[in-house]
Amino acid sequence: MHNTTALLIELGAIILALGLLGRLAGRVGFSPIPLYLLAGLAFGHGGILPLTASEEFVATGAEIGVILLLLLLGLEYSASELVTSLKTQYPSGAVDFVLNALPGAAAALLLGWGPVAAVALAGVTWISSSGVIAKVLGDLGRLGNRETPVILGVLVIEDLAMALYLPILTALLAGVSLAGGALTLVISLGTVGAVLYVALRHGRLVSRAVSSDNAEMLLLVVLGLTLLVAGIAQHLQVSAAVGAFLVGIAVSGEVAEGASTLLTPLRDLFAAVFFVFFGLSTDPADIPPVLVPAVLLALATALTKVATGWYAARRAGIHGAGRWRAGGTLVARGEFSIVIAGLAVGVEPRIGPLATAYVLILVVIGPLTARYTEPLSRVFTRRRKTTQPSTAAPAPASAEAARADSLTVDA
Repeated sequence: MHNTTALLIELGAIILALGLLGRLAGRVGFSPIPLYLLAGLAFGHGGILPLTASEEFVATGAEIGVILLLLLLGLEYSASELVTSLKTQYPSGAVDFVLNALPGAAAALLLGWGPVAAVALAGVTWISSSGVIAKVLGDLGRLGNRETPVILGVLVIEDLAMALYLPILTALLAGVSLAGGALTLVISLGTVGAVLYVALRHGRLVSRAVSSDNAEMLLLVVLGLTLLVAGIAQHLQVSAAVGAFLVGIAVSGEVAEGASTLLTPLRDLFAAVFFVFFGLSTDPADIPPVLVPAVLLALATALTKVATGWYAARRAGIHGAGRWRAGGTLVARGEFSIVIAGLAVGVEPRIGPLATAYVLILVVIGPLTARYTEPLSRVFTRRRKTTQPSTAAPAPASAEAARADSLTVDA
């Protein structure tokens, strides 16, 4: 069969399968990410029916998917929102990092994977899935809840931290020296700071420069600018994803809304291709050896995310049930964990299977913890109250008895 013919057949089959899996996930009521990963495992190396003709095209589509994921994420935030979240939520962000990144780093070191893999696995366990969490909040009707701004604040801090974390990880994976890594970090910090400054002071000018009443022109300008900046960022070892995220931040207002509407279908398509590609590049036979560590890590970091949300909601003055809802909602991992693992597989191939199993577990558990953590906490609290013995002293039978006790003590 001609290469072009085989390419078209395989691509058509992949996209059709993605559509059917997405519809199935929508009917069941959970994220399609695990189904995309499973499809990739089924048709990748060591799977049921390996795809070869379209592998190179799918790899390019996967890179575009990551760029569009970060661009759309940046379009959701304005520079002022990022600065405000950074000022108010940084203690929660620090707790989030300590509680959720350290287990991943410790697991990599215990498995003997080395310090670079430890930095990568720390990112895998640290970052929650903004896409899955946003969908869960909408499905549960919690967008107006008091704890929702706290959840979004934690996610914003994580997303902003990615702009610093990804360049560091990229430099480490490339084997850059300490001086080179420090230079990369300085470039990244300077770039992020410059973009935030321009967006705060001159955001209207940037938005006006890319604005167009013609949807086609707006799509071409924003997409072309994003790919150009992402390529330059990749050349500077700052990470293409960070470059796309910064473009999204720089564009604001009605232009950002219009671009988001136009690019969302493209993002969904190429993001699905990315998850499939990650599954294609993972041999299913490599998952059983890392399944036990993945399960233990998933359980541990599910608990630490609950603790993170509980702490962040407590800092915001939210009481009782809202704290538990915030914690349960943050459990899901997804797109960023896979992005980080995809970068690191060249250094430690076992990160890919571990991250796949880890994300599969938490992307399924995440919606369940969001729904049931708070009811379970009520049941636990009620049982503890009923089983706890009363320590209060018994009241006197009458006023006369009380007066007699008092006289006895005085005597």
